[in-house]
Amino acid sequence: MSNEEVKKAFGAAADDYVKSELHAKGEDLQALLEAIQPAAGKEEVLDVATGAGHVVHTVAPHVKRVTATDMTPEMLETAQAFVASKGHTNVTFTEAAAESLPFALEQFDLVITRLAAHHFAATEAFIKEAWRVLKPGGRLYVLDNVAPEDEDLDHFYNKIEKWRDPSHNRAFKKTEWMQLIEAHSFNVEQVRSFSKRFTFNDWCDRMKVPAAEQEKLSSYMLSQDERFQQAFSIDQALDGSVESFSGQSILLQAQKQPS
Repeated sequence: MSNEEVKKAFGAAADDYVKSELHAKGEDLQALLEAIQPAAGKEEVLDVATGAGHVVHTVAPHVKRVTATDMTPEMLETAQAFVASKGHTNVTFTEAAAESLPFALEQFDLVITRLAAHHFAATEAFIKEAWRVLKPGGRLYVLDNVAPEDEDLDHFYNKIEKWRDPSHNRAFKKTEWMQLIEAHSFNVEQVRSFSKRFTFNDWCDRMKVPAAEQEKLSSYMLSQDERFQQAFSIDQALDGSVESFSGQSILLQAQKQPS
């Protein structure tokens, strides 16, 4: 999936992400604020792939300044309008891909990305860029959906995500995130896990999945054996389609170490 295809997918869905309950009110946002423990508004924060701007809205009142990036112009416009409606004045917006950040060496105290990394074309390049723009001792926060550690369940989860949204690249396992980040001069300080409940119709509608394709995806999910049904807590609606299912996300905090 190219960056241009990701832009097309999210340009069409930008407004829906502002309204999404999963994105706007996730438990992970409060956990993020608790983890950051802002130091009297002194931090310079970079929010990578800001989406609708929910991270910005959460942290802006507590830090010196937030720079928000996204490579999708429509998303940036939506985020700017949302953030302005909340009265935040210490935020700037920049169009940029996560793998190529147009910022100076050691510019930020914190780098955050939330519910976006599974779309990144080159996750390793993003981690290198995060390390570059962070000040010594600065922290990286990755909040994202993760795949189960079991290989079959991992394959199933990434398959349905890709089916529903072709801009999906890969949701890593929790252990993959830890290994990848520690391999690039970060020290993982904490990892918190969160259970997520997805309402099937909302999950599909947010990415404009046609009704016929939703039926196929629903049938595929319900055709899996009991191990998959239990692992993802797949519930069936009265009409025989998928009503909802469960997944998992993490908040990972890592500190930049000397190279």
